[in-house]
Order: sequence, then structure tokens, then C-alpha cells
Amino acid sequence: MVLDSQLTEEQLFDQLISSLVHSAWVSLGKIKNPINDTLEKNLDQASIQIDMLDMLFKRMSGNLSENEEQYLGHIVRELKMNFVEEKNKPTENNMKDDEDKEKGKNKKKKDKDKKEVEKKTEESDKVEETDKENDEDKK
Repeated sequence: MVLDSQLTEEQLFDQLISSLVHSAWVSLGKIKNPINDTLEKNLDQASIQIDMLDMLFKRMSGNLSENEEQYLGHIVRELKMNFVEEKNKPTENNMKDDEDKEKGKNKKKKDKDKKEVEKKTEESDKVEETDKENDEDKK
């Protein structure tokens, strides 16, 4: 295959790695998608790209320069840490579910408190009624 510019294997490898790394960052929602200039998150796609980079790193072991090995090892670890961070972030739906649960707990507590107040009011009314009856009996 004839190329207009003769790229070395090292340059081709660097471009391949850079492409996968960039796509992983876009899928993690850490940088904007250059196609539509928006932040998007697709953790399934990010996972695949990170796994591909990790596989390349493992399969290329012994065939990489010291700098390539350090860089690839570092970037795979960094992407994995960011993936875990994004995976553990509460989503909008999870936050809404938590808010709904909290509202439900608050409503139950208010209902319970209201019943206690009503019960105490009834008891107080009975005591007052009994006191009135006792007062009338004394007269």
C-alpha cells in the first residue's frame, strides 16, 4: 500500500493508541465529542475501549519501548480509575429515586407524628372530661 506520507510503525502505533484514548475520554464524558461538540457518556463503549487498550498493553509487553510501556500503562490505569469514578457517580435517575425515598420516609414520619399528636389530644380530652365529671360530682 502506497501512502502519500510514509509513516513509521511507531507513528502508526501512536496514532492508534491516541485514537482509542481520545474515544475512551469522549465515552467517559470527560471531553466533548468533536462531531457534535457535546459531552456524552457511554460507559459501555468506554469499557470496550479501555479493555482494548489494556489488551494491547498486555499483548505488546516486551515489544514496546520503555517510554511507550510507561505511557500506555499510565493511561490505562488513569482511564480505569476514571471509569470507576463515573460508574459510581449517582445518575440523575438514581438521585431522583433517592429523593423520592426520602420524601416517602418524611411523609411516613409526618403521618406517624400526626397520629401521635391525635392520640395525645384524645387522651388529653379524656382526662379533661374525667376532671370535669369529678368536679361536678364534688359539687
